[in-house]
Amino acid sequence: MAPMSPSADAADRPAMPGPAPAFSPLYQQIKALLLARLQAGEWRPGEVIPSEIELAARFKVSQGTVRKAIDELAQENHLVRRQGKGTFVATHAEERTQYRFLRLMPDEGVDGRLQRRLLECRRMRAPAEVARALDLKSGEAAVQIRRLLLSADQPVVLDEIWLPGALFRGLTAERLSSWRGPMYGLFEAEFGLRMVRAEERIRAVAAQDDDAAVLAVPPRSPLLLVERLSYTYGDKPVELRRGLYRTEQFHYRNELN
Repeated sequence: MAPMSPSADAADRPAMPGPAPAFSPLYQQIKALLLARLQAGEWRPGEVIPSEIELAARFKVSQGTVRKAIDELAQENHLVRRQGKGTFVATHAEERTQYRFLRLMPDEGVDGRLQRRLLECRRMRAPAEVARALDLKSGEAAVQIRRLLLSADQPVVLDEIWLPGALFRGLTAERLSSWRGPMYGLFEAEFGLRMVRAEERIRAVAAQDDDAAVLAVPPRSPLLLVERLSYTYGDKPVELRRGLYRTEQFHYRNELN
């Protein structure tokens, strides 16, 4: 296996996010380079990336090394392989990734699709805890979204979503209401931001009076609070979401490897 040439054109080898450890496997270095290309926007969501042969020639490594890097990126939902067509940048428009972070499933049946009802969308100064989570400066603007997810017109989830105001200029209630796909698809298509990973904290809480009224449950009813911090490329936090879940007929399902 030929190592990457130190004389390769610097334009074809963007700087990796921090110095790579000496023991980093070669395919991991190629993976980091591909992620840097995705972060820089060289290949946009839904676009085909160069073939394994082309990438191997560009980075001066074997095709097998490139294939292993792409395999991992596909497993992590950064890329999508399509038989006979090539490898594409994953998009939230893909059926299998539209709701990749939503883990609420009905106790009976397999369809976890929920209807959406927008309650509010407004710009305001980010509260201190929101600013800390989203790495915003004190006093910076944020967008607050409140919405309901419903099943057969029955409220199931009350979401409070916070976004950095500077990254979501022009996001209005009208744009949210008129968008027919998943919300992450809107963020990707209209604002160029793709959520690539998320961290969650889950706890049991009692419904406060205002939230209970919106969710149509008695005050102090048990709810599941799911706090999610979502990141785009470069581990940049771009969404803080707090969801209150009713679980009488639904459950939170996760798959562990």
